[in-house]
Amino acid sequence: MHMLVINFQLHELSHEAFEGIAQEVAPAFAAIPGLVSKTFLSNPETNTYGGVYVFENEQAMREYQASDLYAGLGANEHFVNMQVRDFGVLEGPSKITRAM
Repeated sequence: MHMLVINFQLHELSHEAFEGIAQEVAPAFAAIPGLVSKTFLSNPETNTYGGVYVFENEQAMREYQASDLYAGLGANEHFVNMQVRDFGVLEGPSKITRAM
């Protein structure tokens, strides 16, 4: 398993508008090969949004990062101060805590 965490702030886009966009694009994310899950994040109080992606492996994550869908995130003028981090998963302890 491999995880990708993306955070950003909204610029000239309301929380409600973001929620509507997220609803519209969710099926496109669900169709990403090798994606186990994506959790959409929102904290209107700190204007922090983003997603936590769980991939079957690092290769699936890299293929997503080479996709047009991923490129669209970085090109979106309403998403600013973007931070992208990826992590390997410690599978043994994560299984104990029911992460997988």
